Amino acid sequence: MTAQPAPRIATVRVPAKVNLALRVGAPDPGSGYHPLATVFHAVDLTDEVTVRRARRFSLEVTGRFTEGVPADETNLAWQAVVLLRHHYRQTCGVRTPLPVAITLEKNIPVAGGMAGGSADAAGALLAANEVWGNELTIEDLRDIAAELGADVPFALLGGNALGLGRGDELSTVLARGQLHWVFCVSPEGLSTPEVYRAFDRLAGWDQGPTMDTIEAWETPPEPPEDLLQALRSGDAVEVGQHLENDLQEAAVELQPGLRETLAAGADVGALTGIVSGSGPTIALLASSHDHALDISVGMAALRPEVEVFVASGPAPGARVVSTRS
Repeated sequence: MTAQPAPRIATVRVPAKVNLALRVGAPDPGSGYHPLATVFHAVDLTDEVTVRRARRFSLEVTGRFTEGVPADETNLAWQAVVLLRHHYRQTCGVRTPLPVAITLEKNIPVAGGMAGGSADAAGALLAANEVWGNELTIEDLRDIAAELGADVPFALLGGNALGLGRGDELSTVLARGQLHWVFCVSPEGLSTPEVYRAFDRLAGWDQGPTMDTIEAWETPPEPPEDLLQALRSGDAVEVGQHLENDLQEAAVELQPGLRETLAAGADVGALTGIVSGSGPTIALLASSHDHALDISVGMAALRPEVEVFVASGPAPGARVVSTRS
């Protein structure tokens, strides 16, 4: 049988995420990275990444959230295809693939704690692999994704997953049913490194280890077993009781308006609210899709300066939605 030629264009849809739990340990004195125990949850708020063969590398940003997204080699999606190209040259026994043009349709908030940049990188890996002949397996792509950042492998996997280490040591989490969300996007983003610096200061990690604290420095955070059990139950109320985020206090300190958004969520009847990742997006948990719609209407009235989205999860990871020859 003759092998099908690789498509000239591939489009991949890739999900946003919310951390249902985010436990953060002390930073490694050498690298500065924090060990994590987190539960990722992909939602059906998605970006689309299109890659097509071209004479030179380029990147175009379209969609609802374009402000602040670089359209050059500093973009993580651009870096992803360059890294993938290097792996093709080194491991696949083929000539260096031709450049590609990347188009990002941005529907995931920028600098919002929902891993939009990481999602785009994952989408670019999967789409470029298609147009370059699909030489690498999804396991290969996940290994490459881990070189780009802790959230990128999860964007390929999707669903629910426990992340350990830097968050890139993933294992699938068994769960029942769907969770329904209202995401409240602040008009201003937050820098993840800045949030971590504030967290270190609030936790006392900025002072370095001492004889009294060395054990805490060397002990990684434990997986959130109560949350994992709640997810297996499929009970949204129980899940809501076990949401947690060690970075929330730092994010709220840097952007005090988040406190008002969380309070407004409680006022309109959300089961609970939490800062998503490093923020500043607030995730409000609802008991059903209709309940989420009601919450979104209430939040639009109470916090008109905040953009509101309704979404559900778990959603699948990055997947090819169209190809053209």
